[in-house]
Amino acid sequence: MSNNYENTQSQMRKGILELCILAILEKGDAYPTEVLEKLKEAKLIVVEGTLYPLLNRLKDAGYLSYQWKESNQGPPRKYYHLTSEGKKFLKGLIENWEEMVKSVNKIIK
Repeated sequence: MSNNYENTQSQMRKGILELCILAILEKGDAYPTEVLEKLKEAKLIVVEGTLYPLLNRLKDAGYLSYQWKESNQGPPRKYYHLTSEGKKFLKGLIENWEEMVKSVNKIIK
């Protein structure tokens, strides 16, 4: 594959990461490593250096909150969860995503 293809593919992934992070956290509280694993399982390969700034941006926007929880495997962990504002924002993103998928599918099929 050409470098242009890989760059475009990377840009498309970045554009949907916020939606995916919020959707993962809607299913339950998680710490960053768990979020990262779920993104990797979905082949939305992300590195920690990409995830933490997104989590912080979503937290600063009021969509996420976190709390420290004790861990059996070392120091306490920061678990993120959706705020009520985050749930509303996610709902809007999902509606927007579904509309976009329909529109793109009309064009490419």
